[in-house]
Amino acid sequence: MEFAIGVGLALLAGLFLSWVGMDRDRAAYPVILIVIAVLYELFAVLGGSTPALLSELLPTAVFVGVSVLGFRTSLWWVVAGLIGHGVYDIFHPAIFTNPGVPTWWPMFCMAYDVAAGVFLAWRLTRGRGLQAQFA
Repeated sequence: MEFAIGVGLALLAGLFLSWVGMDRDRAAYPVILIVIAVLYELFAVLGGSTPALLSELLPTAVFVGVSVLGFRTSLWWVVAGLIGHGVYDIFHPAIFTNPGVPTWWPMFCMAYDVAAGVFLAWRLTRGRGLQAQFA
């Protein structure tokens, strides 16, 4: 169920951003990647775990860095960052102990991240000059 909800919400969000024109601003998807990255920090705070908060800082910084790189150069970095964060979600429970993370979160977040990355890739590759607009 987490998978279906994650994919569905990512597609709805992507379609909404496209429909209202918010994704015409090249900052839209980099900001989404930053928000996705800092959620594990939020869970560490909610779980009251300073060690979890500190251990989540480096991965968060990496994804924020990829987001900034993608914003400044090519949104293909953001596609890679979103899909990469989805892969990270799969391994997160085995690598980190973060008491604030809900048990359903990694699968939901993986599905959302990968679907959002695929949607952005689709937006970048479809016609009407969007490649130049987003590049």
